[in-house]
Amino acid sequence: MPKINRYVDIDTVEREARKDYIDRHSPFIHVNSEAKKGQKLAITVKVGNAYSHPDDFDHYIANITLYNGETLLARADFVPGTLGNEKSQAEVIFNIIPKSNKLTLVAQSYCTKHGVWESDPVVVEVSE
Repeated sequence: MPKINRYVDIDTVEREARKDYIDRHSPFIHVNSEAKKGQKLAITVKVGNAYSHPDDFDHYIANITLYNGETLLARADFVPGTLGNEKSQAEVIFNIIPKSNKLTLVAQSYCTKHGVWESDPVVVEVSE
């Protein structure tokens, strides 16, 4: 099983290089905290908040996955050069239709050099 890295509050990290490393690999979920059952919900996942990630042939974000608990909802795959071989923040919008009363969303990003990184869970309340 691959090692899963998790975001930590970079304000608690002392060295700038460590902040850069953590932030640039971590996925962040942006979504409304409420949704309607049966209606499309847009979920944006962005890798990196304050820092950007390389897009080199041997070092890039290869994919972003979105889970509801243990259930895989969506996955986006990238190839090197998707971001123009420039440092940037991989970002994708997943559109899903919620069927349950609550979503517990978790995103993962996979860096070809530094492995799997996981977001903090984000809860979305779903009403009728």
